[in-house]
Amino acid sequence: MSELPLHGLRVLELASVLAGPQVGQFLAELGAEVLKIEPPSGDVTRTWRTAAEDPAAPVTAYFSSANWGKTSRVLDLTTEAGQIELHALAATTDIVLASYKPGDAEKLGADYPTLAAHNPRLLYGSITGYGPASARAGYDAVLQAETGFMHLNAAGPGQPSQKMPVALLDILTAHQLKEALLLALYQRERTGRGALLEVSLHDSALASLANQAASYLVTGQEPRPLGSGHPSIVPYGTVYQAADGTSLLLAVGSDGQFRQLCAVLDRPAWATDARYATNPARVAHRQELEDQLRVRLAELDGPALLHELAQRAVPAGAVRSVGEALAQPAAQPMLLPPTPTFPHSGLRTVAFRSTTWPVAASLAGPPALGKVKE
Repeated sequence: MSELPLHGLRVLELASVLAGPQVGQFLAELGAEVLKIEPPSGDVTRTWRTAAEDPAAPVTAYFSSANWGKTSRVLDLTTEAGQIELHALAATTDIVLASYKPGDAEKLGADYPTLAAHNPRLLYGSITGYGPASARAGYDAVLQAETGFMHLNAAGPGQPSQKMPVALLDILTAHQLKEALLLALYQRERTGRGALLEVSLHDSALASLANQAASYLVTGQEPRPLGSGHPSIVPYGTVYQAADGTSLLLAVGSDGQFRQLCAVLDRPAWATDARYATNPARVAHRQELEDQLRVRLAELDGPALLHELAQRAVPAGAVRSVGEALAQPAAQPMLLPPTPTFPHSGLRTVAFRSTTWPVAASLAGPPALGKVKE
């Protein structure tokens, strides 16, 4: 761990659920010492079990998704003794991660001005739902509804809106805070000053609308739900069924790729058809092309087709389940090995690699409540 870039950095995690803990695990994977401060009842995700989980297991799958590499300490911050201990810890800490509703941190003596008074170099990362001026609590599903994601994720126009199958906005918010903290660390090296860093689920969601937001801002027209299709590229994202039952997706982003696709499908005339020869034409004739692709692909063997498309550099892939995706050889470096106290693999939050530091070979498993060391 001493070779990792954040070795020696001390982190207090006052955050719960997913966004803040994701940042905590990220810092731990890079060598930081992360102490998770929990109320006597523990992080609420310790109680979030799927029907498939052993009800007697001490750590839930959800909790394990964002809490590797940490130790846990119970502090009741509603008491004076708990606050005194927190202030003592903050005095020797580099980073605090917090996810309180506006106003709650002040009541618990865990707000930035209070902790920074004990440590002027402190970096305090605060996650809220709607920013410091709103007392509303932030819930990923609600924010997905309010920021356009559920609307766009419907199967098509007039179809029911639906949320993403993971708490995507929590994850995107975690990425925003990671970036802010790394910038603040760089600034602190130059100035010696600490900082309050604030990020909200709401703003993180809007920032992530990307081309869909730009489409509305440029045209004034509401982007319409297309299922997994793409508003400005065809064929891109639609799922097709091959003759053997393989579900596959095409992501054809250029006219050259489309010509190669037509060659593989033995339909060269499509490449010169005025309706399909260019991407703007394909977008205008989306339904006709997708109907023809659906019929043709249903006549072909999926694995053989995917192999031939790969040979011709046409972007395509089989639709895999989560288990199938994690079982792929390419996925193995992203898995954390089981530990003596947690006999299951974990998923890394660090997906980048560096030539100047190693990947953490292993981490302590997600801690039991109040567990200082594994």
